Amino acid sequence: MAFTYSAGSLVKARGREWVVLPESEPDLLVLRPLGGSDDDIAAVFPFEPVEEARFAPPEPTDLGDQRAAGLLRTALRVGFRSGAGPFRSLAGIAVEPRAYQLVPLLMALRQKTVRMLISDDVGIGKTIEAGLIASEMLAQGEATGLAVLCSPALAEQWQQELRSKFGIDAELVLSSTVSRLERGLDLGQSLFDRYPNVIVSTDFIKSTRHRDDFVRHCPDLVIVDEAHTCVAADDTSASAQSQLRYELLRRVAEDAERHLLLVTATPHSGKESAFRNLLGLVKPELAHVNLESEAGRKLLAQHFVARKRADVRQYLTKEDGLADDSLAERTAFPSDRFFKDETYKLSPEYRALLDDAIAYASERVEQAGGQGKREARIAWWSAIALLRSLVSSPAAAAQTLTTRSAAAIAASAEEADKLGAPLNSDAADSDALEGMDVAPGAETDAGPDAGPVKSQLAELAELAEQLKGPEKDLKLKALIKHLKALLADGYNPIVFCRYIPTAKYLAEQLANNPETKKRGPLGAKTVVKAVTGELSPQQRIERIEALAAEAGEDAAARRVLIATDCLSEGVNLQHYFDAVVHYDLAWNPTRHDQREGRVDRYGQRRDEVRVITLYGDDNGIDGKVLEVLIKKHRQIKKDLGISVSVPDELSTGVTDAIVEWLLMRGRENEDALFSADAFKVSTAKLDSDWNSAAERERASRSRFAQRSIHPEEVAREVASIREALGGAGEVRTFVREALGALGAVLRGADGGGRESGDFTAQVGGTPAGLRDALAPVVGAEVVEKDREIPFRGDPAVARGEAALVRTDPVVGALASHVLNAALDTQAEGARPARRCGVITTDAVSTRTTLLLVRYRFHLTLPSRSGERQLVAEDARLLAFEGAPKNGAWLTPEQAAALLEATASENTDPHFGERTMTRILGQLPDVNGYLETYGDELAAELDAAHRRVRAASGEIVRGLSVTAQKPADILGAYVYLPAAASVPVGVSV
Repeated sequence: MAFTYSAGSLVKARGREWVVLPESEPDLLVLRPLGGSDDDIAAVFPFEPVEEARFAPPEPTDLGDQRAAGLLRTALRVGFRSGAGPFRSLAGIAVEPRAYQLVPLLMALRQKTVRMLISDDVGIGKTIEAGLIASEMLAQGEATGLAVLCSPALAEQWQQELRSKFGIDAELVLSSTVSRLERGLDLGQSLFDRYPNVIVSTDFIKSTRHRDDFVRHCPDLVIVDEAHTCVAADDTSASAQSQLRYELLRRVAEDAERHLLLVTATPHSGKESAFRNLLGLVKPELAHVNLESEAGRKLLAQHFVARKRADVRQYLTKEDGLADDSLAERTAFPSDRFFKDETYKLSPEYRALLDDAIAYASERVEQAGGQGKREARIAWWSAIALLRSLVSSPAAAAQTLTTRSAAAIAASAEEADKLGAPLNSDAADSDALEGMDVAPGAETDAGPDAGPVKSQLAELAELAEQLKGPEKDLKLKALIKHLKALLADGYNPIVFCRYIPTAKYLAEQLANNPETKKRGPLGAKTVVKAVTGELSPQQRIERIEALAAEAGEDAAARRVLIATDCLSEGVNLQHYFDAVVHYDLAWNPTRHDQREGRVDRYGQRRDEVRVITLYGDDNGIDGKVLEVLIKKHRQIKKDLGISVSVPDELSTGVTDAIVEWLLMRGRENEDALFSADAFKVSTAKLDSDWNSAAERERASRSRFAQRSIHPEEVAREVASIREALGGAGEVRTFVREALGALGAVLRGADGGGRESGDFTAQVGGTPAGLRDALAPVVGAEVVEKDREIPFRGDPAVARGEAALVRTDPVVGALASHVLNAALDTQAEGARPARRCGVITTDAVSTRTTLLLVRYRFHLTLPSRSGERQLVAEDARLLAFEGAPKNGAWLTPEQAAALLEATASENTDPHFGERTMTRILGQLPDVNGYLETYGDELAAELDAAHRRVRAASGEIVRGLSVTAQKPADILGAYVYLPAAASVPVGVSV
């Protein structure tokens, strides 16, 4: 038996709905799942059952109540995977973007080849913005593959974000995975031809061995995370790593047809020329164009978006130029960080050890100075290692004193700097974070004459071991005091350390130990765990989730995470933690901002994030670093609203001056440091350059503010999306009403969130079908033990919580159950949504019929890979007064208002059934109106696609949209005025 379905038709086969593709033959159907991708295309032969995808007509005997129509409409729309509207991917992704996150997407759709620098502030959602662009371009066929270049520490997080939120499966291409991937290749096949979507370690792929293959076979869409690490200023000596990264990106960007998204919160990095080099990757002329001119600013505005939190905290309001606040969106960022600098003093024993170490280091530096440049630099890095580890903890000090310096093997002074600097400085380069939290070594001597020196270091190490514990380690004692205060106020802090031994030492000192029954100083219900660079990125996430699970849902339980800077960049921790303690001062203040940004970001429920900075009052180092670097950075951020990086070489100049003074004069004369010539020169240079960078940033934020997309344009598309897919208010009403009708136990706001409308639900008493659907999403144990499921109005939810948005998997499972139960009149248990209803109400004065109609549209979208045939779905409410044949049709707003109508009295079931049978029999009379309305919707959809792509005529040439006929009437509901509801002689 031959198939007779034309291209673009919708069919049902193998338990799902499909779109028939043009490649189909009479004896073979080539199908793509509705809302699926080209990777899901399948072939169906004539012996398999295939039928036209249509709903059976409603049954007049299956009547629902006043809620039935609204619940059915929302359940249908939540299930759409290919919604109407100009954005092909929004219905199928598992994230509901904020309105301001649509701005980069609208900018991208106006470019034939997308080239953008996305530089929104930390915590606004740059990953979501880049993911939206990528998923839309893949859905439209404008891109056939994706490569994300990022730090290896963030690769698995990118993979998880793309998979869980955007449905994009990407392979990890790292030094640890490449051998396995290459074993599966055909002869002569490139890794990047085999896997269309990849997440690649920038440092792995930048080497000449791998770079050439990547550039030759690179996907046509590339996202570069932390792009500022891939360029350097013209007037600085860029590291070899930065040069290799820049060369990689330069060659990738050379292909004018390749889409390129550069993502960074710090595009300037304190240097104008670095910013220009970054812009040059986006568009070569931007590297040289006069950005002071109107033409230059207009060119940049097409490719650059950079917003502070204050710009988007309240969006689409009258202040943005809109007529009213009907579409206003308020994003709950923490309002402020509360900073508190807390000091501690060294114990007499610790002070004596530090003085001995300073004397030893000073002597070694002085001796090496007379031996040559190489020896001098080795001794210098050894001295810094010793001082920083001693200030960190006794554990770090003991390890440093017994470990050989990485710089000791250097053959030259330059090599000594190359080996010593990464372990001893705090460069803002995020790629340098991996492996940089090990305690550095202080031993520099080898050979037969090294015995006395090693003996001296071993003696110091033994003294350091004896200082462990709060009695002699007063820094630890101070930490315990401040942690207790934070925990008492309900906070869950992260304690950031510089070195692995320090983190492990703190965890050992603070944690409870069930095996030895040792109780830590923070209380029996406080769970403490350490995460360091010894763990892989995935193991770090697992450790954090284990900490959260162990603390459980007990309101009295608290979490304390001890972490090194392996967690200071990229990892989002706002759902579990809300305070930061800087146990060790970073020598680059950008690192402090990065640490704090892990919890101070969108999704943090605390309105105030607390930040405590511990510093030694008498160790000769901390006070100066705090005064000159950390406080200055805070003030600039407070003034500007964003962080301005201090160039690494300037912060290093200041810390070098501090260390040099300490080695020459010891701690006793530390107050005189501020008047020392070398220190004044380095701090003056720092202040001058940093203030200049801040002023440039201030000017550029004003001059280059996002103006290419006006809020009115965003508002129009947001309104279109909500009309097609539903808004947050509709979803909240649906979830509450549906769960209540299905027997769930609902409780009002739990007091833990700032969004109104939060509630919890226990689903143990709901139908088995719903419990089975929810178990894989929320966890079988939650369902079986009837635990509360928190529902949040804020889309940024923690694990175990559900967001009141259509894309949340819990909402999706509930909608699917409600829709399936409505379609199956034989389904067991409660069925809150029905396809028919007769309601007696005071809301109408004449008989009014409300129809829930599903429309489907066939789209032909031109793309660089050829025309793409897609199907879009839409659900509309249409209503008429009187008889179907000559009904007076209401406006869409009047039709939607009927969902709010309440029954004023009961309707006799037999009368309702007869009324419904009569109306359903007359519905063919409205087909003409439904078809005309469908054509109007198709024209609107066509116009919407052209509107968002208005800047490029080539993008819309060949675009067409047609409505599939006839439309499906999914539900019919009759509203009767009270006086006409019951015929004479019929009792109610």
